[in-house]
Amino acid sequence: MLALRLAVQAGTLLLVARLLGPQGYGAFAGISALAVTMGSLSSFGMHLVILGKVAQEPRSCNDLMSRAIPVTLTCGTLLLGLFIVLGTAALHEANVPLSAILAIGVAEILLQPLSNLAAHKLLAQGHTAKSQMLTVLPLLLRLLAAGAVAFLSPADRLRPYAFSYLGASTVTLLLVTLAPSERWPVPRQWRWPRKTEWKEAAGYAALTTTATGPAELDKILATKILTLSDSGLYSAGQRVIGAATLPVVAMLLAAMPRLFREAQAQQNTTITLYRLILVTAATYGVLLSCVLWAAAPGLSLLFGPRYAGMEHVLRWLAFAVPGLSIRTAAASMLMTFGKPWMRVLLEATGIAVLAISALVLVERLGLTGMPLALIVSEWAMATLGSALLIDSVRKNKTNTLHEGMHSKRK
Repeated sequence: MLALRLAVQAGTLLLVARLLGPQGYGAFAGISALAVTMGSLSSFGMHLVILGKVAQEPRSCNDLMSRAIPVTLTCGTLLLGLFIVLGTAALHEANVPLSAILAIGVAEILLQPLSNLAAHKLLAQGHTAKSQMLTVLPLLLRLLAAGAVAFLSPADRLRPYAFSYLGASTVTLLLVTLAPSERWPVPRQWRWPRKTEWKEAAGYAALTTTATGPAELDKILATKILTLSDSGLYSAGQRVIGAATLPVVAMLLAAMPRLFREAQAQQNTTITLYRLILVTAATYGVLLSCVLWAAAPGLSLLFGPRYAGMEHVLRWLAFAVPGLSIRTAAASMLMTFGKPWMRVLLEATGIAVLAISALVLVERLGLTGMPLALIVSEWAMATLGSALLIDSVRKNKTNTLHEGMHSKRK
């Protein structure tokens, strides 16, 4: 499944980048990054509540879904309106059609978050392969759509691809809701969360938004502080390293249900698992960085002659990969302690560092400043995240020992 997802994302990246060219891809990457960032808030953290609660108590699934669906529809609709305003303002100079902005917004802010509810429910129930398939399906459909647009070769390529992008998310959601094994609560079963439930979800909502920010904010910034052509070069390069670090994400997704169940117990096997995940992520990141550095000339050729300068961007981005891998692992494991605000602090810090670094470095170094800003941001988050994780494990272990000694005295 991991190999399929990696192949699909790589194929889509190459096809869409070549289809739109650097300028068109820069505009598309900016608008889709904004949509993904805002879409991360659509379910108001309910998908992570489902992941944590269902992993611990499978029978709570239907009740959680009956809350998550109306919240996602309501928040998603409000966010979609805001997205259209921000998207048209941000990409006014790029002349991106309003219909394309709307199509991408509906896909990422309304439809995809609903599909993600089902994916997280399956993951919490231990159906990792099904959950991953549900995640891969819209990506596969987008790859087929990009191929169709490339074959037809219309004069305006962004608009038809945006509509096919929407179609991919629509088909995925229909398949999820109509599947015999997936019984979603009907509207009469929906209910609005109580005050305590909103409070519980709020931490995860902030967590999801800040978690998305480091991966997407740079592409939004790039459309404003670089030329659209340079923005396209940077965004394509950043998507390469994002796809290449998917094995770390897959490893964490597979481990998350167990970590949620065992984090508070702090068994020796659980602590060993934390260490193993962190060391594996760091080792993989270093090895991948070396591979990307060496492969940069060949990878740049795959994007075609219009992407001259891609080799330079990829080689700088390679230095961010170990930090990205460590940050991804540390941030995900922090969440399992039931303290989502700790991860929010980590990634909010990274977002602030990224924004400040990008503004300063791009002004002085041009295109080179964007990958340098990402390097600074990812390594800052990796360092802080590792420190927070080690401190959390130590404190939880100490508390567990004290509780055990207190119980024995009784």
